[in-house]
Amino acid sequence: MCSEKQTSVDESCSITYPREVGLQRTPAGVNYVTLTCNTRCPLADNQTAYRWYKNRNLMTDEKKQQLSVPSTSLDIFYCAVKDHEDLHSAEVCIHDKSCWIINYIRRRICALEGSSVNISSDYLYPVNKEPRSKVWYKMNRSGKEKAVKPTEDAGRMQHVNNMNNQHILRINNLKKNDSAEYTFKLQTDDGGSKTNPLGVTLIVSGLEVKLHPAVVTEGQRVTLTCSTSCPLTDNTNYIWYLNSRRLTEPESQNKHLLIDPVTIQHAGNYSCAVKTPQNISSGEKTLTVQSITGTSTAAAAGVVVALLVIMPLAVFFWIR
Repeated sequence: MCSEKQTSVDESCSITYPREVGLQRTPAGVNYVTLTCNTRCPLADNQTAYRWYKNRNLMTDEKKQQLSVPSTSLDIFYCAVKDHEDLHSAEVCIHDKSCWIINYIRRRICALEGSSVNISSDYLYPVNKEPRSKVWYKMNRSGKEKAVKPTEDAGRMQHVNNMNNQHILRINNLKKNDSAEYTFKLQTDDGGSKTNPLGVTLIVSGLEVKLHPAVVTEGQRVTLTCSTSCPLTDNTNYIWYLNSRRLTEPESQNKHLLIDPVTIQHAGNYSCAVKTPQNISSGEKTLTVQSITGTSTAAAAGVVVALLVIMPLAVFFWIR
């Protein structure tokens, strides 16, 4: 987490937490293979408790980071971190050509309304048992599955199937009701299907500007946040606007825009956008700045308008 040195001054702090769990497979002699469970927090891996699954059943006696498996095994394995069992690794079969396996490139996707997204799956199947068809399903709120057809909703849904055992569901012009869990199934010749019980969760979010605090006085500090209902990727590029004009300062390219100290010139309507081919933008949010004398920019504007109305009337009556 933060730096180990304790100081009396404010320091920036970042926290890394596992968004994905990986499973590494390495040979261990002639008769065994070692499976290693890894997270994005390598410094904490040795202190983490793990959960191992064999053919999707919990192995209660295995809690270490590594698992030794006979090289002749035809079973399917995956791992997870204790207390975060819903965040597990991809499934692994020691003999890739002997198992039905479906994995997802990303199991949690946060995307912006109006943008496009790819939901990708990797699959393997036994030799001489090529699947009859490949179908994506969307889970609705009632818990029922519905096949996602490429022709529905004016062609917003597209299926992309390449030669590397990967199948992609592409959704264009995302809408809020596209938020759901999606699963991929391989239909077999005997009328059955093979799938991964854990699908891909898609959350479609809009952009919103949040102010803290919403009303400030000259000399104070204010933080503006380009907020979403789910976390976007770390490499997201943000753009800030004041009164529809783009801010060009380097610090205005982040999710948070810090203004310290605030002046009257900082008052106005702020909006943010995420740099995408579709240029997704938020609505505007007004920042009110009060002068040190206690007069806000809004009140000052009201006085000016009143004077502009009263002065011509006064001149008119004086002439009369």
